[in-house]
Amino acid sequence: MTATTAAQRDAGDRKPQRHPTRWVILGVICLAQLTVLLDNTVLNVAIPSLTEEMGAATSDIQWMINAYSLVQAGLLLTAGSAADRYGRKKLLALGLALFGIGSLLAGLAETTGQLIAARAGMGVGGALLMTTTLAVIVQVFDEDERAKAIGLWGAVSSLGFAAGPLVGGAMLNHFWWGSIFLINVPVALLGLVAVLKLVPESKNPTGDRPDLLGALLSTIGMTCVVFAIISGPEHGWTSGRVLLSAGIGVIALALFALWERRVPFPMLDMHFFRNRRFVGAVAGGILVAFGMGGSLFLLTQHLQLVLGYDPLATGLRMSPLALVIVALNLTGVGARLLPRLGTPTLIIGGMSMLSAGLAAIAVLGAHGYGGMLLGLVMMGTGIAFSMPAMANAIMSAIPPEKAGVGAGVNGTLQECGNGLGVAVLGAVLNSRFAALVPAVAAGAGSLPAALASARTDAERTAIEDAFAGGVQTSQLVGAAAVLAGGIVAAVLLRRAERATPDAAAAGAGAAA
Repeated sequence: MTATTAAQRDAGDRKPQRHPTRWVILGVICLAQLTVLLDNTVLNVAIPSLTEEMGAATSDIQWMINAYSLVQAGLLLTAGSAADRYGRKKLLALGLALFGIGSLLAGLAETTGQLIAARAGMGVGGALLMTTTLAVIVQVFDEDERAKAIGLWGAVSSLGFAAGPLVGGAMLNHFWWGSIFLINVPVALLGLVAVLKLVPESKNPTGDRPDLLGALLSTIGMTCVVFAIISGPEHGWTSGRVLLSAGIGVIALALFALWERRVPFPMLDMHFFRNRRFVGAVAGGILVAFGMGGSLFLLTQHLQLVLGYDPLATGLRMSPLALVIVALNLTGVGARLLPRLGTPTLIIGGMSMLSAGLAAIAVLGAHGYGGMLLGLVMMGTGIAFSMPAMANAIMSAIPPEKAGVGAGVNGTLQECGNGLGVAVLGAVLNSRFAALVPAVAAGAGSLPAALASARTDAERTAIEDAFAGGVQTSQLVGAAAVLAGGIVAAVLLRRAERATPDAAAAGAGAAA
């Protein structure tokens, strides 16, 4: 009996063998992730070229940009569930193939309709890639290395989001607009070959039946909610278009939650939301994405419309944000701090730093780039610490066999948070600008429209100051929201950590 117990103890002490090519696999995954996220922002700098060469109207441009994010956001949960059931490697390869084909069609498009359709197809591939990449990391890396791997994955995600305008501006300086899509094709092809050769297959071993109604309801709900968020700033939050879309989305998501509680094999187990660790990470994740998405939107406005930089110069001046995130995660600073400080402390510290960075940009960067640079470094530091910690918290709260769904939840949070950040902080900017703008430009809906009504240099300066004041106010609102989110997430996570040992002790006592 003693020998058996000792043998069992020795077997338990031995850790399972780590995958020998796990870091190469991570490199392949990060390359695929970078390509997808670049396309979230790269099209913004091509708007003048598309308007001139394709005769695209404003509504066409909006659909070119939004078709990708709308389809991607709507399919994230469904894509994650499908990856768990049918195999993460298969779905990752399929995502790369669809993304590459969509990029090729987008680069060769001759009409606005063709480009919009191609962007929607790229969104399908993007949804598959965003969910399967994080799910594969959870399967390939053990708990000791997972935080570092997720940190590197998060660094690439942030780099892709922030570097889009810079890459797009550099490409358009030398090539035509289609080049920003065609460059994805060889990358997708290289990634596809590497995935097929290197990435191990993994899936949910229980083989749950597909939840088709849940997939339909979640897709309709998320698509409608994101559409309402995108449409709100332009059409008005009380317009019939926005209210109808938001209403359908909320009803569909409510029905989805009710259905998931009744179905034997739910796509998203609603019991996850009873887990304080999961809920805390979800709350923090939304508000970090809110702060990052809204702040990048405001920073481009600030640099171009207040400080007068062109798109390429704007991208270069925003690059320190991404470089700090990449540097900190490549060196593994956050991964080393996580076991020492704990998830709640690292998240509240990171989100406080992000909030302070936003406030520094608002106060110190109002009239020059020096103060803004300090704020960008602080923001990058905060994001590098908080985002990977929250992604790790979400994935740790979900069973490994449901890793695809966990990645879908994480991706959905980022999409919704980014959209809400742009919409809410943009609304604050517009309302504050309208309140501060001089009488000569009263009723103008944008800075260019207001400047067109100015008759003197003094009126022009007053209008520019009013817009700068609106940007400053919205940045401070974003800072307050991020700080509040950090406090809420940290409190919930701390309570979850305290409850876990108590539950374990109670279970041990019952067993005795």
